[in-house]
Amino acid sequence: MNYSNMDNEIIDKLKKLGFKEYESKVFVTLLQGNVMSASEIAKESKVIRNSIYDILKSFVEKGYCNEIETNSILKYELIVPDIIFDKIRRDLKKEREQEDRNLKETLSRLKPLHKAKAKKEEALNVELIRGYNKHREKKFLDLLKSAKKEILFMMKFEGYITDDIDESAVKFFSKGGVIKSVYEYTLDFKVPENSKWIQAEEKDFLGILSKYQNAGEQLRISDKSVPNFTIFDREIVFMCISDKTLPRHQEADLIIRNKQFAENLIYVFNTYFENSKTIKDYKEKLKVLNYKEISK
Repeated sequence: MNYSNMDNEIIDKLKKLGFKEYESKVFVTLLQGNVMSASEIAKESKVIRNSIYDILKSFVEKGYCNEIETNSILKYELIVPDIIFDKIRRDLKKEREQEDRNLKETLSRLKPLHKAKAKKEEALNVELIRGYNKHREKKFLDLLKSAKKEILFMMKFEGYITDDIDESAVKFFSKGGVIKSVYEYTLDFKVPENSKWIQAEEKDFLGILSKYQNAGEQLRISDKSVPNFTIFDREIVFMCISDKTLPRHQEADLIIRNKQFAENLIYVFNTYFENSKTIKDYKEKLKVLNYKEISK
């Protein structure tokens, strides 16, 4: 199918609503056609057959198109666009309402902790560390060294990254400790090669994580942006608060010693962990994506 400027404009608008590239092309093809088979849709949209079936199944489940049984094959017909976009509008409204509820719930948990002070003989409930300095790193390492059973963390690689295993992590594993992690997929970092720092590639990202996993870390890879926080022994939360529009000296870390708040973030962590991919699954995904890119 040779897409006109209008088709490409519609595809771009669909992508802004959350449709993926291939989903958008299949949608436009169904929109302009009548009752079509999967092979006809694949031919018109220039989307590979393996992807077509998954997309059509998704469209049928969402109520975007009808699946019609004939004597020989299944055929598909897009329903009235007004109905589809009413469904999308309602789904987006539900998502916004859920995000608003999550925001309010998190705020209600945070407000009692604002400038909270413990008794003199007790540790502070909340500690704010401003600026980018060695003190911030030392605080994190102290928490890592004092952890006894479990460390949960989420992060995105940035700057200069090596595959070295931290000595504290090795000792933690040797004591039976569990480390679970979620890494945001990114190549926005550099790795050492022949005494130089070079831009990371997919093999570098997966190679580093493979070494971490072999050391004992239970990890997943997320396509979505992840918050930067670490939970120690389900009691202490270390949060990195950064804004790329501000200089590094204006960054800050927040240490919160509160079991209830830690449990709330454990739910967030587990949600990301369960919906992210293993290294093996991610390698398979990259193979499929690379194949699709070549087939375009």
